[in-house]
Amino acid sequence: MIGLLITIVMAIVIGAIGSAIAPGGMPGGIIGSMVAGFVGAWLGALLLGSWGPVIGGFAVVPAIIGAAIFVLLLTLLSRILNSRTS
Repeated sequence: MIGLLITIVMAIVIGAIGSAIAPGGMPGGIIGSMVAGFVGAWLGALLLGSWGPVIGGFAVVPAIIGAAIFVLLLTLLSRILNSRTS
C-alpha cells in the first residue's frame, strides 16, 4: 500500500517538474501532473532507457525528460487544433 502511494506521489512530482520545464504547462492540476508523470516515465524509459536514480519504480531523470516531452507535444497539439478551428 505504501509502495503505491510512493509511486503516485513520484508521478505527481515528476509531472510537475516536467510541466515546469516545458513551455505551456500541463492543464488539470494534480491529476494532469500525475498523468504527465506516468506517461513521461513510460516515454522516458522508452526513449532513454532506465538510468539514474530510481524512486518509486521511476528512473527519475528519463521520467522528467519524458514528462517534459509529453507536455510539449500536448501543447503543440493543442495549438494546432486551436488554429484549425479559428
